[in-house]
This record gives sequence, structure tokens and C-alpha cells, in this order.
Amino acid sequence: MSEDLTKKQYSADSIQALEGMEHVRMRPSMYIGDVGVRGLHHLVYEVVDNSIDEALAGHCDTIRVVINEDNSITVEDNGRGIPVDIHKKEGISALEVVMTKIGAGGKFDKDSYKVSGGLHGVGVSCVNALSEHLKATVYRDGKIYEQEYERGKSQYPVKTVGETDLRGTVVTFKPDYEIFKQTLEYSYDTLASRMRELAYLNKGISITLTDKRNKDEKGEYLGERFHSEEGLKEFIKFLDGNREPLIDDVIAMEGEKNDIPVEVAMVYNTSFNENLHSYVNNINTHEGGTHLSGFRRGLTTTLKKYADASGMLDKLKFEISGDDFREGLTAIVSVKVAEPQFEGQTKTKLGNREVTAAVSQAVSEMLENYLEEHPNDARSIVQKVILAAQARHAARKAREMVQRKTVMSGGGLPGKLSDCSEQDPEKCEVFLVEGDSAGGTAKQGRDRNFQAILPLRGKILNVEKAMSHKVFENEEIRNIFTALGVTIGTEEDSKALNLDKLRYHKIVIMCDADVDGSHIATLILTFFFRYMKELIENGHVYIATPPLYLVKKGAKKNYAWNDKEREALIAEYGGNANVQRYKGLGEMNAEQLWDTTMNPEFRTLRQVTIDNGSEADRIFSMLMGDEVPPRREFIEKNAIYANIDA
Repeated sequence: MSEDLTKKQYSADSIQALEGMEHVRMRPSMYIGDVGVRGLHHLVYEVVDNSIDEALAGHCDTIRVVINEDNSITVEDNGRGIPVDIHKKEGISALEVVMTKIGAGGKFDKDSYKVSGGLHGVGVSCVNALSEHLKATVYRDGKIYEQEYERGKSQYPVKTVGETDLRGTVVTFKPDYEIFKQTLEYSYDTLASRMRELAYLNKGISITLTDKRNKDEKGEYLGERFHSEEGLKEFIKFLDGNREPLIDDVIAMEGEKNDIPVEVAMVYNTSFNENLHSYVNNINTHEGGTHLSGFRRGLTTTLKKYADASGMLDKLKFEISGDDFREGLTAIVSVKVAEPQFEGQTKTKLGNREVTAAVSQAVSEMLENYLEEHPNDARSIVQKVILAAQARHAARKAREMVQRKTVMSGGGLPGKLSDCSEQDPEKCEVFLVEGDSAGGTAKQGRDRNFQAILPLRGKILNVEKAMSHKVFENEEIRNIFTALGVTIGTEEDSKALNLDKLRYHKIVIMCDADVDGSHIATLILTFFFRYMKELIENGHVYIATPPLYLVKKGAKKNYAWNDKEREALIAEYGGNANVQRYKGLGEMNAEQLWDTTMNPEFRTLRQVTIDNGSEADRIFSMLMGDEVPPRREFIEKNAIYANIDA
């Protein structure tokens, strides 16, 4: 066997143990973000990322994920199988090293993996440490190997349990109830969204998701298979399926620039929103980074050069800005970087400077070719850019009107706002309440020390279908901006939001628990998602959950938030109970509203989070856009159990 071939062999020596993992259980949030719903699902992503890395290295094309009846998870792939021979330095099986040592994995060996996602060797050992029980099965070299662990500790040495013609790794784990005290229940939709995303980002790979907790009408387990032959082109079509296209084709390219694999897909639509999604080694980089800077530079430079040459800008009396080129644009940028440098522990912003030039060059070449070959589409895009520039100038005046109202923190506040006396924003919360009637009740029931009330008149503007200057001219939206005290970006960067003067660190949307209330809440959420996304990303936005029923019998009374709770209370009271249905917040008196919805000791607030930016973008465009059929299908599917926290 040649020296080069020996060097590239994936064996126990490829596994490098960097440090122990003793304090993972003491500080789990340092490794997986949190120990709530998001952290729970992150465990699955870390195991799947190992299988994806095998696929990126060319050794795996099928991944199977199963949610078992007891909410444990099984992840199976047909890769090479984790090495099981004895690790020279550690003196134990390489499988045990990978599973029980933090920072151990083939990802640190460049000959085993050129690029990798996940937490770079931290992932599967963290999953093991935070699992009540984990079982690893390896199919390799004609044999089946097995080892089990409890809370990260191996229960016996790796053993051979059979022979096989298969190859690959199977990991089954059950999250530890001592760590994940909030919930141990996995969301099928959340996992499906990520598996779909991974299938688009890694074309040719098949990922199946099966939910053994639920069966369909035929008695079969619920599940889906995710597979994409065109990758990002299909991803763009999926994301933009609810928007009216401006051009017929998806503009796409993939290739290597400066030894960096770059894949880009983009399309223009008739909306007024910019939707950019970026990935590095399959990691969703929410904060962007150098790859996104490269995309913007390549897009702006190439389009401006074409627009100038076309003569279409000759009559324009002001300069075109970078924002104008991105209005109505949906784009995905995916790069694979051998040694990515991420800013911050959350790994949401890429810092590698060499990536900027690579992506910029790739985008420029792609766009130049497309514009030359599609002159009609090119003209439509430039006309869209001009329209965006004109709207931006109109929006500047509307923004300045909002700015003038927020300059004075006191005198400029909306007349309908009932402010609180506390001055520390971290202790303050504001309720955005549907209607004057409910607003009046909320004002009476609140704690004036730290709770402010801003009644909203009816349904606010649907920002999904409105130009930006119309948004800033809307009175209800202006009142929200002014009450919160935030400042909107300058003309040069109209999307930026300055949160330095945010007056309340808890913003609570409080609407009726009916269809109209849900619609109003979704309108407000859409506004926050499109114009104040930083508020959601920083954890400032919540949804109040008022009860639907008051169940009484004699001296006994209690509230119910759904039909199931109502029936349980009626049964508990022995039947013949008096049930009051709350059609709106205004039907409660101030004391009831305080007890059920506003009192921090007893209320339930749902924090709005963005677990998957591309999926949130797709859902908002579907719910608030022009296309009726997909919206009807979504509502029919989720009518009973809908939970549209982004």
C-alpha cells in the first residue's frame, strides 16, 4: 500500500482527542445554545451533521432519521462507519473516543474531511453527555459493533454483535430529563424543515424523516423523503413559490473560486422585501458575514454596470443605492470552507476574508452571463431597481417623520400609549393590544410600575404587500416605532435598526383568542419580521395567551385555554358546570385579564423565535401574500393545531 493511500485511510489514528467533556452537563448551554426547545432539536442536528459530513466526503448518500414512540431519536447513515479499532493515545476504541471525548473526531484530520459542519467534533459527544441513554451501532469491515452509554459514560467496551454486508453508523439517543426540563417532545415540523434544508444544500443526498408517534389514515407512520437533484435552484423555487416572479428563470451557478466551492441561486419577484439566506458548510449564518458581503458586492457592481450601460438611469436625478438592487430579491449563498472562522460562539457570522473575493467574482460572472443572454429579464430587473430607488426617496420623508416623533422620549410618544413609571428598559414591558376596548381593560388591570399599554386600532397594514414608504406612513406602525423608541436606518442603510434606545425589553402582542385575533397577531409578527427582525432575534417579542373559557360550578372556578382543558375541568367538577366563552379580551374584567394574561407569576407568554429563517420567510410570504391556494392548504392542515410563532 502506498504512503499516500495509507495517509488518507480513515482509521483510529484519524481521531484526535482534544480535551475532556466533564463539564458539558454542568454548562450545556455553552455547547448547544440553550436547554429549551431549540437546544433539544439541536441534538438531532449535531448527529445528522456527522452523517452529512460523510456525504460531503463522498462516502454517504442516504440518511434516515426516526422519532421513536418514546421521543428518542435514531439517526442512521450508509457512510464508512465510525472507526472501532484501538486509539493509540487513548488506549480505547476510537468509537468510544468519539462518543466520550469533547473535541474528538475525524473532522480535525484534513485527510479524513475537507470540510465539515456541526460543532467541529464537539457535537456527538455533547449529545451523548446530554442523553439519558445512547446506543451506537457501527457496520464496518463486515461486522456489527455496538456500545451503549448513560449520561455520557460507556456501559461496556465496544463489542462485536454480528456480521453484515452493510456499512454505516446508527445512533439512537434519548435526551436527559435532568437537563431538558422544559420539554422532551420533538416537533416533527421543526425537524422536517431542517432535513428539507439539508437536502437542498447537499443535492443528491436522500434524507428520510419518520415519526413513529403518529400514523396516517392508512395506518402508516408519518414521514417524508427529502431529495434534490438541482440543489439551490429547487430551494429558491420552494421559498419563492408564494410570490409573483419578475423573471421566469432562477439565476444560478456553482463552482470553485480560489479553491472555495461556491453555490448561488437567486430570483427577482414583484414584492418589496429582500430575502437573503446564507450558509457555510450547511450552517445557517443568520448574521451573514464575508460570503454575504461578497454576494452583495458582486450583485451591486455588475447590475450597476449593466444599468449604466443600458442608459435606463440617465433620467434618474439621484444615485442608486445597494438596497435598491436587492428589493424583491430572494437569494441563497452557500459556500464550503475548509477552516471557517466564525465570529461569536453561536457561529452565525463568517469571518474568513478570502471568501469575499471568491463569492463576489462568482456572482459577477454568473450575472454578466445571464444579463447578456436574457435582455428582457435584464430590463425588468433594472426597471425594478429604479422603482425601488424612487420608493426609497419617498420612504426617507416618511422615516424622517417617524424620527422626529422619537427624538423626544417623552413629548413625542403616541397619545394612546399609557406608559409605565419604571425607567429601566430591562424591567419594562409593553402590550400591543387589539382594539380600544381591550386596551381600556388592560390599562385598568396592568401594573403601572413596569407595564405599558399601546392599543392598536383594528388590523394594521399588511407590510408583505406594501411599499416601504406606505409602511412608514401608516399611523399604527408609526405609533409602534415611536412607542418603542427605536430609530430606523439612514437613507444609505434603510434596513438597519438602532436598538440603543429601545424603551421596553419585553414586547407582548395581546390579541383575542379567535380567528380575527390570530390574523392581527400574524400581521404584527409579519411587520416585526420584515422591519424589526432584530427585536425577534434578540428575544424581545412575545405573544400573550389569554384563556378561551371560564369554567365554574359553585365555589369552584378555573380557566381553560383550549377545548381539551375545558372538558377536563367539566369532568373534574362532576358535569353540569357553567362555561363562559371569551370571544375577546374586552369580555374579561380588569382583574380577570391581570390574573390570566398579564400577571408575571401566573401568565404564559410564548417567546417568538426564528429557528429557521428561510422557513419563516416562506410561511410569512404564504400567509400574507397574494396566492390563496397555498394559504388555504396551510390553514386547513393546521387549523386545529396551528402555532405560528416564527
